[in-house]
Amino acid sequence: MKYVLFLACLILAPGIFAQKIDPEKKLAEMGLQLPPVSKPIANYVKAVRVGNLVFLAGHGTDVIGKVGKDVTIEQGYEAARQTGLSLLASLKAEIGDLNKVKRFVKVLGMVNCTEGFGDQPKVINGFSDLMVAVFGERGKHARSAVGMNALPNNMAVEIEMIVEVEN
Repeated sequence: MKYVLFLACLILAPGIFAQKIDPEKKLAEMGLQLPPVSKPIANYVKAVRVGNLVFLAGHGTDVIGKVGKDVTIEQGYEAARQTGLSLLASLKAEIGDLNKVKRFVKVLGMVNCTEGFGDQPKVINGFSDLMVAVFGERGKHARSAVGMNALPNNMAVEIEMIVEVEN
């Protein structure tokens, strides 16, 4: 009988045994720090909250050049990862605590790349892998990874995202 009750608990209440990841502690464990939030380079804001959704403007890093010519896939991956930290900094500034994130909804990853380059997903994986490492299942998201012939200030990567947060 005890065995049946134990199995019922495992089947009916898996959330009891799953522990919610604290993203701020996870970042610290990974030896990562959020950068200061930079000012927008034009007439816009970094984040807009509408109800329980936060829309974040495109963010990039100081890695410049075209992936496939000036920047390797590995360097692009790292640029996407760093862009993820920048986005998290802007998100935290908007909502106050990354523990309020319910889930990542949609990500648009743009790669400044050469004509014929087809490995945009490998580059944007730098962002996606970081979000899953920091947030667990909440970090998984719908995503587009596209190539661009140019990005502002010749950035190698630009990423924008939509996140669902607690009210």
